[in-house]
Amino acid sequence: MGRGRRSLTARAKVERLLPRDFFDRPATEVAPALLGCVLEHETADGLVAVQLTEVEAYAGAADPASHAYRGLTGRNAVMFGPPGHAYVYFTYGMHFCVNVVCRPAGIAEAVLLRAGRIVAGEPLAQRRRAPRAPEPGQADAAGTAGVRDLAAAPEPGQADAPRALPVRDLARGPGRLCRALAITRSQDGADLCLPSSPLRLRPPAGGSSAGAIDGIPGDGTDRMPGDGTPGDGTPGDGPPSIAVGPRVGISVAADIPWRFWVAGDPTVSAYRLAKPRRR
Repeated sequence: MGRGRRSLTARAKVERLLPRDFFDRPATEVAPALLGCVLEHETADGLVAVQLTEVEAYAGAADPASHAYRGLTGRNAVMFGPPGHAYVYFTYGMHFCVNVVCRPAGIAEAVLLRAGRIVAGEPLAQRRRAPRAPEPGQADAAGTAGVRDLAAAPEPGQADAPRALPVRDLARGPGRLCRALAITRSQDGADLCLPSSPLRLRPPAGGSSAGAIDGIPGDGTDRMPGDGTPGDGTPGDGPPSIAVGPRVGISVAADIPWRFWVAGDPTVSAYRLAKPRRR
């Protein structure tokens, strides 16, 4: 009887994860369908989950802005593997960014998870995003020290604890999202479709199809062009739409509209042009 209960629980858990074939298609199709899905990371400190509201597609060898454009390297090797795995990289010497690998092995496409709304574990996310907490990876750019650094954030209720951040800002941007969920290079290659994996991707709550937030379809319809600036509206004021526009902070293929976000959602990050690098 106990074994049956465990089997039912495991089966239910599997059914709530996105299947691998969901990712076995072009990144430009996966990206808008990920809006509304839930990324969760379970650590020794607890679970934090974020409902995705902003993503970007990168098309590998056909995309000059992709890390895989010039071929296989040690850094981007996960992108050339099977779909449904996390590709995590460290950038600007301070931030981690997490992507989801798409297409069959050997075709390196991915979707960057840019922003979302915290739907579980907000107190822990607040501790990790506290201004006084050290940035993950400061001591180790490879990310091996990142989770320990995050765990050292102040406990809630301490007298010198910093003021809580606005909820909308906890995972508003790819670096903030990774910090809130304690994602570092240690999660590079994590299988997001595996029930036993600490880092997982689930369909939207309520059993609706992937790509739907409060009525947003997952088939690419009901999209609207945008300039990348979040609106003042809030989810729930009416059927929201998927907005599309250019990707953030890139200097090549900058006009391609492969950024997708929930129109009017306050957790969507601000659009910024690429900054020229000093020589």
